[in-house]
Amino acid sequence: MIGYLTQALHHEMSAVQHYLTQSSLCELWGMSAEAASFRNEANEELVHANRLIQRMLILGVAPNATQLAPVRPGRTLAEMLVLDRQLELDAVRLYHDAAAYCARFGDGESAHLFEALMHDEESHLGELDSMLAALS
Repeated sequence: MIGYLTQALHHEMSAVQHYLTQSSLCELWGMSAEAASFRNEANEELVHANRLIQRMLILGVAPNATQLAPVRPGRTLAEMLVLDRQLELDAVRLYHDAAAYCARFGDGESAHLFEALMHDEESHLGELDSMLAALS
């Protein structure tokens, strides 16, 4: 369970860095609404990271997200959204596997946390699909 919690924290902190970078790029491009949207996503990922950190502390583990993925922001809004979709899809897969593992080994609280995070990420996937469809 600790391994999944650590992996999830790495992912969430990488996502924060990713979305903040995209927000900054959009600001530079004069796309203030999109910049605000990416900033909101970064904040949501921070909330997820905080929930993971709290769970780790409850389990007696010091959080340590040192393996951040390289930022791949994209060169256009459409490319950004495609990359974001992959990032969120990776999170859904991770949280699905983590929830199943935790449930199998009797850690219902961690399983519940991963399920809640998975549903948040699935919701964001739906939003990204709508945004990509609107750009087509």
